Amino acid sequence: MTSRNPVHAVLFLILAFFNAAGLFLIAGAEFLAMILVIVYVGAVAVLFLFVVMMLDVDFVQLREGFQRYAPVGFVVGLALAGELGLVLFGWQVAPGAADLRVSATPVDVDNTRALGQVLYTDYVYLFQIAGLILLVAMIGAIVLTHRRRADTRRQQITQQQTRVVADTLEVLLVRSGAGVQELGIYRPKVIEAPEEHEPLEHHAAGEH
Repeated sequence: MTSRNPVHAVLFLILAFFNAAGLFLIAGAEFLAMILVIVYVGAVAVLFLFVVMMLDVDFVQLREGFQRYAPVGFVVGLALAGELGLVLFGWQVAPGAADLRVSATPVDVDNTRALGQVLYTDYVYLFQIAGLILLVAMIGAIVLTHRRRADTRRQQITQQQTRVVADTLEVLLVRSGAGVQELGIYRPKVIEAPEEHEPLEHHAAGEH
């Protein structure tokens, strides 16, 4: 957040992903660590980096409207700070948390299988709702960034499906042995005349 260069900011984001993956490894969640590295570092963060490097973003123009939206941002920041305060100062330890720490870890169930059982049994509806929210966010981003241009030719599906053969094809009765000149589509070859300043000795005798 404090980096002025957007490329450096994305690289710091990748470093934060690797740090979170290390924490997952320490906690014994090797599946989440690998997913974080493969999906977020290998796809999402690299996509962010490509977009930042390829787009010619005028950051000076983006900062021009900062003062105009500063009050709204201040209110949103206060709301987020209040929510973080409730999370930090309002939580309490579950009564059975100490007993769970000393309980034995199941040997016959690995980390990946246990995570799948929790996601697709106990929290399957919440998992599907999260997927729908991400789908709506993706569609909204595409709609907001899509720009229609008048000079772009687009495919007209309805017009293509309702057209008839007579609109696009012409059937001709051609006799056997007829050439293109008889059909009326013959185009004579255009022969360019030599330039006036070209010396005559360059043309051999008998050439026209």
